Amino acid sequence: MKIWNTIGIYLGYGIAHYANFYDLKHVLILGRVTSGVGGGILLSRAQAVLKVEFPELAARVQIHLPDESTRRVGQAVAAASLPMNAK
Repeated sequence: MKIWNTIGIYLGYGIAHYANFYDLKHVLILGRVTSGVGGGILLSRAQAVLKVEFPELAARVQIHLPDESTRRVGQAVAAASLPMNAK
């Protein structure tokens, strides 16, 4: 369980760092590391970091954790969720 806590903390700080460069509104976390109870731990720790350390950011960014089967095929879901490039 300690590893998921640590990864969640890093994720929270990582999101805050990316928010310096991008106008984040939604963050989708995916991949095998989010499978099982680990995903919930990651999500709660990242949200806790944002709430305590970056409250303004926590108020405007939503972190999403999809259902179990979707988490395991993260790259395909991430590619499908990208906005179309308007020309």
